[in-house]
Amino acid sequence: MVFDISVAMTWILFLALFPISFVWLRRAWRIVVKRDFSEVAIKRGEAPPNPEKFAPYEMVINLVAGVILLAVIVAVLGGFWEYSVWSALAGSTLWCKFIASFALSRHAHASWAKGKA
Repeated sequence: MVFDISVAMTWILFLALFPISFVWLRRAWRIVVKRDFSEVAIKRGEAPPNPEKFAPYEMVINLVAGVILLAVIVAVLGGFWEYSVWSALAGSTLWCKFIASFALSRHAHASWAKGKA
């Protein structure tokens, strides 16, 4: 195996899966068990007026993404998947989680929702 930029990027992607999955699973744990809504639907560092309303959605987003990344880690360490499979799944999971969390935070802070109530 020749060490070049693609090998370095592969290792960076794989090693980054460990802390990312840990943080996302920890966020789901905090929402479910500790009832900590401080990281739910954050926009510009502020939580929405009613974070407990959006907490189940944020918990599901973090739990599903964290479990998928954990499964990718196990599959790579077990040698079950080749590079193209696990890198595509990991990359798709990362992007889908970021987009879903972004959409949830924008929905939670929507100005049209503030007029009601």
